[in-house]
Amino acid sequence: MWNPDSIMENLYLSYENKRLQQKRAENAEQTKIRLKRRLVKSLDIALEEQDELRPVLLERTELKDHIRERIEFGTVWGFRVPAYVLLPKRMTKRTAAVLALHGHGYGSRQIVGLHPDGTENTGKPDLHGNYALELVKRGFIVVVPEIIGFGDRRLAADQNDGQVGNSSCQTLASHLLLYGISLAGLRVQEARRALDYVLSREDVDSASVGCFGFSGGGLVAAYTAAIDERIKATVLCAFVNTFKGSIMQIRHCIDNYLPGVLEYSELPELLGLLVPRPLFIESGQQDPIFPIKTVEVAIQYLRQVYAEAGAGEKLGVHLFEGVHEVNGSQAYPWLVEALGS
Repeated sequence: MWNPDSIMENLYLSYENKRLQQKRAENAEQTKIRLKRRLVKSLDIALEEQDELRPVLLERTELKDHIRERIEFGTVWGFRVPAYVLLPKRMTKRTAAVLALHGHGYGSRQIVGLHPDGTENTGKPDLHGNYALELVKRGFIVVVPEIIGFGDRRLAADQNDGQVGNSSCQTLASHLLLYGISLAGLRVQEARRALDYVLSREDVDSASVGCFGFSGGGLVAAYTAAIDERIKATVLCAFVNTFKGSIMQIRHCIDNYLPGVLEYSELPELLGLLVPRPLFIESGQQDPIFPIKTVEVAIQYLRQVYAEAGAGEKLGVHLFEGVHEVNGSQAYPWLVEALGS
């Protein structure tokens, strides 16, 4: 009798109607400019100045088919970010590079073939699919930053409680909100500094830099690519959906929520900011937290806007038999072609 369900539904519909009216008063280019401006504002972290990168090499390991370095570099507010850099052997020229952004789990080690303690993981990959390893095998330089809130960048209390794969998302996000800052915004700004590092490398072809994100890393990849056109091609795994069909219907980590975003956009419209740059969408048909029904709603919208821009061939899609996981069987070769690796 007193449940708020119908009122919350009407609230969503009222904001949807406001967005539609705004869009009808604009042409496509005006809408794109407005959405990008609003997204940039939503991701703002009141940054007065960035820290110097000052990258430092921490370790270097030569493996059978690639070299794995661990570095650290500066981002914002005094943060130093550890990252893995995977280098193909026998590079003879500037090479295409990929910024690989991990999802929820134990951090950057999870996608470079390592256990949480840093030892080699020679067993079967988990849901992340070791996609940084798969990318370096295909000739990319791959940079894998540790996203704040995971792995070595958890709060001390979370690192000391003995759990593997836990995160500091809840505490970080709720504290940042008290300053009017979102965790998504901080992560995107750090991803952009990671991109600065990628482009500072003399062995990277600056015209061939891509981004590959899974789940929560897909969010960071999507928003970073939406506002930073230095990213020339993007792969989003287990993320593309609508807000209404995913994070508003199913319990998700607080790091998915961007305050005020429904005032100006649903998720598919934000992804449309990547047009006409190449975009590949991969999603499991049995993904329980990003349901396939609304994945297809988002894809339908994106097919339309890519076609209207004369770039229909730049959008790739693979809806595979699987759950919340990286598949890669079509995404990896697509990215090789998109970046000319």
